[in-house]
Amino acid sequence: MPSTLPDGDPAPADGRLPEGTAGRSAGRDFSLYVHIPFCAVRCGYCDFNTYTAHELGGGASQTTYASTVSQELVFAGQALQESGIESRQLSTVFFGGGTPTLLPAEDLARVLATAKEVWGLAPNAEVTTEANPDSVTPESLKVLRDAGFTRISFGMQSAVPHVLKVLDRTHRPENVGIMVQAARDLGLSVSVDLIYGTPGESLEDWKTSLETALSYQPDHISAYSLIVEPGTKLAAQMRRGEVPPVDEDDHAEKYELADSMLAAAGYSWYEVSNWSRTPEDRSEHNLAYWRGNDWWGAGPGAHSHIGGTRFWNVKHPSAYQTRIDGGVSPAAARETPDEDARYLEDLMLRVRISEGLPLSVLRDDARRRVAGLIADGLVEPGPALGAQGEKRLVLTLKGRLLADGVVRTLADF
Repeated sequence: MPSTLPDGDPAPADGRLPEGTAGRSAGRDFSLYVHIPFCAVRCGYCDFNTYTAHELGGGASQTTYASTVSQELVFAGQALQESGIESRQLSTVFFGGGTPTLLPAEDLARVLATAKEVWGLAPNAEVTTEANPDSVTPESLKVLRDAGFTRISFGMQSAVPHVLKVLDRTHRPENVGIMVQAARDLGLSVSVDLIYGTPGESLEDWKTSLETALSYQPDHISAYSLIVEPGTKLAAQMRRGEVPPVDEDDHAEKYELADSMLAAAGYSWYEVSNWSRTPEDRSEHNLAYWRGNDWWGAGPGAHSHIGGTRFWNVKHPSAYQTRIDGGVSPAAARETPDEDARYLEDLMLRVRISEGLPLSVLRDDARRRVAGLIADGLVEPGPALGAQGEKRLVLTLKGRLLADGVVRTLADF
């Protein structure tokens, strides 16, 4: 089942944010995440807040979901206004899941239209939806394009049938290339997502997946190591000895292969697990998270971040719909992390991106550890950025493999 929500303080029914949030929010870019919690099949590795039809029970419907989440967007606009938050156009919009394209393209277009009415889109705003290659057609992609979507992120995961079977992925591998080309023909930017380290996946299997993904010539590629979360089907299979456990050395070897092959094909890393053809092809929505910008998360279980205040919605679609229909906030709880927690989070997120971690954000004790990290080959001085020529640290390839260790060293824990 999906992972549990964190603990937090009670969230008010009117959705108003704590005093001081508006001041901390001023000047930040603003994004929207729309969670679509529906899947045709639950993948064995997934612990996201997603549901198949038989898990939903009463009170939740894919048919009415677009209307329900649109109501939340209207509520969000009012709650932010009443909290004194400046009105800002959306820099990025991202529909994730689940499988957003299980909903009719017209429904996704309707939700986007509501977002435009509430906030508007900034010039050249990036609007993305995730998609299963078997749940779109050239016709549905055209509807999305005409509605204002600019980017499609296809869940490819692997090109090797036996690997897809372990992951419980049901799409036809050959359909990925067909739909990538259909999206490109419509002028949409395209990303493909891959997963490496699946039990039983050989290095040659992983190379095949990379070669296949590259043959599609996408604008962007994500490659994530398989993380086996407690409570998932795959975790149970490992516990019973039905599949081998995760091998960290295997993950490292596959990451190095990915970085080498992607670089040779003209892709540059800009975040530990993400590569793009050009700077313009980066996922600006994901960068908004790593830079600590503001975003509203709509839908069951979605998380939001406004001016340092975090809040998250109730998980189950039925409970979510009940709250929306009742005209009250769907938020289950919220928190405003203290200075130490914000500092640690800043380290964890910003160290992962190629633009680097500004030395100015480091506390004195962390700065004294930088020389050791450089000597160990984990970080290197990055190009100075900004009008003031701000100095930054950038992870080396070795550092990307040990990014969590770099954070622990800088944070001294």
